[in-house]
Amino acid sequence: MAKNSFIIVMLACLGNWGFAQAQTPTVPSRGELLYSTHCIACHTTQLHWRDKQLAQNWVGLKAEVRRWQGTSGLGWSEEDVTDVAMYLNTSFYQFPVADTGRISMMK
Repeated sequence: MAKNSFIIVMLACLGNWGFAQAQTPTVPSRGELLYSTHCIACHTTQLHWRDKQLAQNWVGLKAEVRRWQGTSGLGWSEEDVTDVAMYLNTSFYQFPVADTGRISMMK
């Protein structure tokens, strides 16, 4: 009986540990941080789902990010533009990604 109780308690502890691990927040990417700091004030998620979106592929998406950061006077580097474009692509667009000069986990 004591052995069965011990096993039940251990299984309950392991289950709670797994639940706690599942609740660990993820660290936002650099692109997400740049976007949420500089872009989200004017852009809602609906912008990325609209019928007449300007970005039709990876190159176009980067061009739009580059254009709007320039219009906003942010002075982002090419790395910043790529990071934000990668965040947007992962979150919304799912375009095939051309060579970014980095190791990419995207298809």
